[in-house]
Amino acid sequence: MKSIIIVGPSRAGKTTLAKRLHEEFGYFVISLDKLVATFQAAYPQLDIRLNWNRNKTTENIAPFIGHFLGLFSSGDGIKCELNLHAHNVKNNAFVLEGGYFDFEKITSILQEYGANELKDRFILIGLVQGQKAVDEYVSDFKKYDTEDDWTYNLSEDELRKYVTQDAIPFNRSMTEYLTKYGFTIYDTSTERESVFDKIIEDISNS
Repeated sequence: MKSIIIVGPSRAGKTTLAKRLHEEFGYFVISLDKLVATFQAAYPQLDIRLNWNRNKTTENIAPFIGHFLGLFSSGDGIKCELNLHAHNVKNNAFVLEGGYFDFEKITSILQEYGANELKDRFILIGLVQGQKAVDEYVSDFKKYDTEDDWTYNLSEDELRKYVTQDAIPFNRSMTEYLTKYGFTIYDTSTERESVFDKIIEDISNS
């Protein structure tokens, strides 16, 4: 039973899909946003922060993610005098979802644990929204945002600026980036629940 990595931009459905995978298969859900917030609170000197500098945060947290994924996906060998096999738990699978991933650094670290490619150890799911216009983005933000979302209190003009300058370009670059690292790409621009049903079917058949 492979663990799963879900990657994508804001509001693509990462958290919702992770919850469904938990309900369907019993995966433990790990939110990368929560990990970033933990580093921000505990180790502010590391400059791993939410809603700050995405590139810097992604770069700074990459070594942690690389070793975390390596340690929790390997049951063989010794690392830092820790017998990984002794701590291996069968079917102890998780879903890690988020957007702060530097896969160049992460994969180089994973090689220390015998994984040449991410797909050797994980099911890789990329969620994008490449078929939405600006108005559709803004409408979805206003419809689905809750007080927990950083965009919740943005005005419509601020949302439009964010969508035009950040969300749409990020979706385009994300698709190319995830394809490069072997992710299966699913577009959640429309009929999101049907897309999630397809993902669950694909995992069941894998």
